[in-house]
Formats: sequence, structure tokens, C-alpha cells
Amino acid sequence: PFEGVAWTPRPPQGPPQGCFACIAKPPALRQASPVLSPSSAVYLMESKSCKGDSLRPAVPCKHSVEKKTMTNPTTVIAIYPDTTEVNDYYLWSIFNFVYLNFCCLGFIALAYSLKVRDKKLLNDLNGAVEDAKTARLFNITSSALATFCIILIFIFLRYPLTDY
Repeated sequence: PFEGVAWTPRPPQGPPQGCFACIAKPPALRQASPVLSPSSAVYLMESKSCKGDSLRPAVPCKHSVEKKTMTNPTTVIAIYPDTTEVNDYYLWSIFNFVYLNFCCLGFIALAYSLKVRDKKLLNDLNGAVEDAKTARLFNITSSALATFCIILIFIFLRYPLTDY
């Protein structure tokens, strides 16, 4: 059924040697054997999934050679900002929005707290720090003014204006 096709047996070999980059890319096939002429209709068939092929040359892993011959290695360390250090004041903003929402300052603080969370997800550390400062400022202002108003209400309830 397979006229003109020559099957060549492959010797059993162990696992392929080298790094993943070299194993993943199969080396180029050798030129056809001098015994086989190009005019003949004999083609060698092989599986492309087999890395240990008897027709392919034994090429040493270039990556391991580079590792051995490298005399002055350079280490590159990628430093990403730690966005977990930025405080978003989310719970404080919710408390101010629900209980101490003086002149809608708690709502504005909550909006900035949500902006801090969004910028932390986008790794925009500078923007997150600026919005965190603004959220803290609105939270402090809302808490202070609401607390001052509550104290004034208690004072006027204890000592009504009719006594003066």
C-alpha cells in the first residue's frame, strides 16, 4: 500500500536532553542521505511529535552552553510597587456615609475610597496614594463635623435655650 516509502526504524532513546526551549523547537532535518537520490520517489517519513529522532543531528542545548560560558552574569530584578500598603479607608467611609453623613461628606469619602480600590487593581500607586489622602481628609472632616453637631445637640437638649 505504501509504494515508494521507506520506513527507517528508530532506536529507543531516553528522554530528550536540554532545556525546554530547545526541546520545544525541533532542530532542522539533515539533508537526505547520499544513498537516496532526489530523483527517486523514496521519502523518509517520520513523526513530528518524536523529539529523539535518528535522522536529526544531535545538537547540544545552546542555552546550557550559554549558562556555562557566561562570565559576568547580570541579574535583573523587576520591582513592582506593593499596592497592599495603600489604605483605602473603605470601612471608615461606609460608616461615615451611613451614620455621620454631614453635608454628603461621607458620600464623597466613599467615592474616593472606591477610586483607591480601582487604582490599586490597575497598579497605579501614585494615583491610589493621592486618592487615599483625599478620602482620609473627607473622612476626618465628616467625622469631626458630625461629632461636633452631635455634641451641640446633646448640650442643647440638656440645657434648653429657654433657661437663658
